[in-house]
Amino acid sequence: MPNHSQLPAIPESRKFRLDAKVICIAAIVAFLLVFNVWPMCYLVFRSFFNESGFTLETFKRIYTYPLNWSALRNTLVTAGFAMVFGVLIAFPLAWLVGRTDMYGKKFFRTLFVMTYMVPPYVGAMAWLRLLNPRVGTLNVFIKNLLGLAENPFNIYTIPGLVWVLTTFYYPYAFITISRAMEKMDPSLEEASKISGASPLRTVLTVTFPIMLPSIVAAGLLVFVSAASCYGIPSIIGAPGQIDTVTTRIIDYVHVGSPEGLTDGTTLAVSLMVIVNIVLYISTFICGKKQYITVSGKSTRPNIVELGKWRLPVTLLVTAFALIVVIIPFATVAMTSFTVNLGKPLDAANFTTRYWHILMTRRGILETAKNSLISASVAATAGIAISCVMAWLLTRTKARGRQIPDFLITVGSGTPSVVIALALIMTMSGRFFINIYNTLTIMIVAYMIKYLLMGMRTVVSAMSQIHPSLEEAAESSGASWQRSFCNVTLPLIAPSIVAGWFLIFMPSFYELTMSTLLYSTDTKTIGYELFTYQTYHSQQTAAAIATGILIMVVVVNWILNKLTKGEFSI
Repeated sequence: MPNHSQLPAIPESRKFRLDAKVICIAAIVAFLLVFNVWPMCYLVFRSFFNESGFTLETFKRIYTYPLNWSALRNTLVTAGFAMVFGVLIAFPLAWLVGRTDMYGKKFFRTLFVMTYMVPPYVGAMAWLRLLNPRVGTLNVFIKNLLGLAENPFNIYTIPGLVWVLTTFYYPYAFITISRAMEKMDPSLEEASKISGASPLRTVLTVTFPIMLPSIVAAGLLVFVSAASCYGIPSIIGAPGQIDTVTTRIIDYVHVGSPEGLTDGTTLAVSLMVIVNIVLYISTFICGKKQYITVSGKSTRPNIVELGKWRLPVTLLVTAFALIVVIIPFATVAMTSFTVNLGKPLDAANFTTRYWHILMTRRGILETAKNSLISASVAATAGIAISCVMAWLLTRTKARGRQIPDFLITVGSGTPSVVIALALIMTMSGRFFINIYNTLTIMIVAYMIKYLLMGMRTVVSAMSQIHPSLEEAAESSGASWQRSFCNVTLPLIAPSIVAGWFLIFMPSFYELTMSTLLYSTDTKTIGYELFTYQTYHSQQTAAAIATGILIMVVVVNWILNKLTKGEFSI
């Protein structure tokens, strides 16, 4: 018999660490399996199987309708053009803001990214007022200025839809490309400059080729976001009878019949296949073509002096910001004070009635309360998981730690309408869990969709903190928990705050999932705004939208103060 007393003792701290890692990984994976993987698998299963077994009848039925083929074509066309134009806008802006001495760079950076934090359907509302084919403010102004016989633009068209999608999704590409540029090794650009190349030629022959993988990834992100959007196509496309896959899915679900739900499920699977193909291209094909852009030294990218072009370029960027950001937001704000939408805003046409409605109407206040609660819980739970994942990915070599990371990434890349539909089909009591018609199902959906935003922020911050700091604390007798709380946590606190807001804000004003998951008692502010815009009062909708815009600005200010300028929108 072996003498167990002679075996080396395993330190208690080591045993606890092992248990903690296993428990954390198991808990996160279990949550994702129940609320992400299983619903998605069941969604796919339901689209191919019915009571009689395997069948393709549903696919045959929905694709015999020309309207569904038209919706699929419209989705691919609008998302494709939004991707192309988004990158064409984002790359020059990212270079000018991050790599040149253009005036007001910090201001423009905040302004361009602000549309990322604003509900896309607010942009649709703004351009609806500006480019309405009959009474659009900008349309009428251009018509009178140029002496045209009729208004030049019609927002209720495919080009109009592409324009609005582009103006509200180019920030996704701008953020991605900007971050890559900040980490780029400047030595190749310096060599080009020394060789006598002009700044423009250096950008085209050196910077652009090096940045190509990041540019492709950014473009595909815009494509996925635009293809998955519901708010903009529903507001812009509906009057022009332009359907997309997302609007058709929600139309099917709102029919309320089993066949409608099945048809919506099948369309959702089609959208999921398209998105997964795009994600495959982005992750695997582009990943094999990465270039070394970060050197081993601590370097900062060169700032290109624009010289005589400094003022003209700044004026050009100012004009772009004025047209794409400032005028639309100002239009929404002005609408909230307008009595008669067919007349210009003046003293006789001015009112604060709609703001009084915003502040006093019980239905609006209740939806704002629901959004605040669900977004806060989703952000708090999400950032807790993000901190655990950051610790697992950067401080341990635990087996299986990549599994929750992969599942979180897949969930984030899944279209919102697909997530909502999958949760409806599996969380209504049929499989022992019934959270349908509750805020809980909203919270779960928001976490699945937006958890990646917080996690990537915290992981990036923790990866920049050398483990030697924690090792020094532990060698002084501190436990790993104490070293984490006293050393690591204060250093990554700004990132935790930023990550919390990155989950909170899109959850607060979310529309697509809320449209499918809400009940009488769980309506959200995003859905309430959409309802007022579509069915009731555009002025009240504008007041709600302006309130959200103000909230974004205030959140940006708070975030900037709490993180001492390290993070802002």
